[in-house]
Amino acid sequence: MKLGGFQKLSLLDYPDKLSAIIWTIGCDFRCPFCYNKEIVFGKVDAIPQEVIFEYLEKRKKLLEGLVITGGEPTLQPDLKEFTKHVKQIGYQIKIDTNGSNPTQIKDLIDNRLVDYISMDIKAPKEKYEKLAGCKVDLKKIEKSIELIKQEAPDYEFRTTFTPKLLEKKDILEIAKWLKTSKKYYLQQFEQKHPLISPAMEEAIPYPTEYLQETLEEIKPYFKECGLRGT
Repeated sequence: MKLGGFQKLSLLDYPDKLSAIIWTIGCDFRCPFCYNKEIVFGKVDAIPQEVIFEYLEKRKKLLEGLVITGGEPTLQPDLKEFTKHVKQIGYQIKIDTNGSNPTQIKDLIDNRLVDYISMDIKAPKEKYEKLAGCKVDLKKIEKSIELIKQEAPDYEFRTTFTPKLLEKKDILEIAKWLKTSKKYYLQQFEQKHPLISPAMEEAIPYPTEYLQETLEEIKPYFKECGLRGT
């Protein structure tokens, strides 16, 4: 596993669990609003996976889960072996994904190597490539959505409400696309530096009131729906 980041404790990233977080290096998307630029382009020092395993062994009576994020974790060819090892230590695993690799996602689910999947939904279908910053196979995105809805042990979908790129009507289109999903979260855009697109670094996050107003309109489409980062 190519690992470029490690956080020893998080109270927020794995719902209802104390967790550690690792960031995998590399991504097949180039989302203009992404603030993990160094991770995406591999401009970070690699962390040996043995360091992660050693820490998890020492903390297994205190921590409950490991969050694997990125970058895009499903690009890692040895993800299955890595998660198997983490499972053997005794942790539950949450994976954050862009959904571009449904084959890898299904393999993890079928082998009971993931307990929670969080999939980023970048935009409504007609805007997907603009928000992903590259060519996208929407059939794979749709396959991942259905796979996660039908087979994942637990899951959520989430969208970063990006100023300049998304409006309320776009979020409503996403809600119609994902209707009946278990959980959906609308995330506030984070004004961090550096972003994949320097032009986005000057973007002003939408007012919290606008996010709340949008949330009220999409709530009927989901069993659970909320805001993050406000």
